[in-house]
Amino acid sequence: MGLVIHVIDHSAQSRGIQLTHADREDLAADVFTAIVADDLAVIRRFRGEASLATYLTVVTRRVVVAQLLNRKSANRLEGAMKAEFVGASVNGAQRIQDRDEVARLLEELEGTEAQVVRMYHLEGKSYQEISSVVGMPENSIGPTLSRAREKMRRAAVE
Repeated sequence: MGLVIHVIDHSAQSRGIQLTHADREDLAADVFTAIVADDLAVIRRFRGEASLATYLTVVTRRVVVAQLLNRKSANRLEGAMKAEFVGASVNGAQRIQDRDEVARLLEELEGTEAQVVRMYHLEGKSYQEISSVVGMPENSIGPTLSRAREKMRRAAVE
C-alpha cells in the first residue's frame, strides 16, 4: 500500500496536480482493481525480469497516469463546454437552453463521432472502453475526438 501511495503522489506531483485525500484513495482503488482484474492477470504476467516492487511501480504508474489524464481531459472539456456553450448564467431556463445547444452541437456530428464524444467527455469512458463499444480501433479514438471537437467549435461559432 505504501508503494502505491508513493507512486500516486509522485505521479501527480510530477504533472503538477494537487490530490485530495479522496482522490488519492480513488486512484489507489483503481490501481488495486487493475491488479485483481481478470483473476490477477497483471500478477500472472510478471516474468521476474525485475523485482516485484519495480514491476508493481510500473503497473501503478501506468494506471495512475491514465486516470489522471482521463480526469484532466474530462475536466478540461467540461470547463470548455461551460465556457463556450453554457455561458455565465446558471438559472433553470438557461440550463435547458444550454442542454439544447449541446444536443444541437452533438447532432452536427455523425453517429459514431457523436457517440465517441458523448462516451469520452460526458460519460468519462476510456479509449479502450469506447473502442470495444463502438468497434473502432483504439488508436483511432483520439483523432476522432479531435475532429469532432473542431466540428463542434465551428458549429458553435455559426
